[in-house]
Amino acid sequence: MLDPQMSSSPLNLAVLFSLSALSLTTGYYLGQITPSRKDEIQELLKQAKTKAEREKEAYASEHETDGDEESGEEDDEDDDEDEIEIDSICLNDIPGEVRMALVIRQDLGMTKGKIAAQCCHAALACFRLIGTDPSRASYNQEMTHRWLARGQAKITLKCPDKETMDELFAKAIALGVNSYVVHDAGRTQIAAGSATVLGLGPAPKAVLDQITGDLKLY
Repeated sequence: MLDPQMSSSPLNLAVLFSLSALSLTTGYYLGQITPSRKDEIQELLKQAKTKAEREKEAYASEHETDGDEESGEEDDEDDDEDEIEIDSICLNDIPGEVRMALVIRQDLGMTKGKIAAQCCHAALACFRLIGTDPSRASYNQEMTHRWLARGQAKITLKCPDKETMDELFAKAIALGVNSYVVHDAGRTQIAAGSATVLGLGPAPKAVLDQITGDLKLY
């Protein structure tokens, strides 16, 4: 009868060999960062900083306005950043999968890249509302934990127009679902202030289905 330790030794040797090879490879590449290479990296970082500062100055110069116009622009930005803090604690007793739904307007003609960026805005905003600040009325640690622990499930759905999105938003508020509507800054493709994506959740799938059950997958 074979000794269990002997039968597992080839596997142990393979693991040790792999770790040794990885250590040697890492050490090799780290050794390539010579003083001259470090200087080169520092120079590249310096160039990147200079370029960023120039672009910032150019953008500021391009968007210079007088006092009245600037005041109006600030008001617009405030409108875009309005957040409704929805208390979703009542949903914690509902079992099952917790997910986030991202509802995308189809009548704006956004490109896929634009849509991806807007969905990112919606997802981050929803997470910020529900999971980062205990002083917010929308803070729900239990729901956030359920969502994070199961892979942060998300689903993207199609919405035909703003009227439909407004109805979905109102229904979500009524059901106590954490929600956020992204309003575009208007720098590319679409008009400033356009509602682009509605973020819903994290919330139990059973509840989200009551809101978005009739929508098609994006």
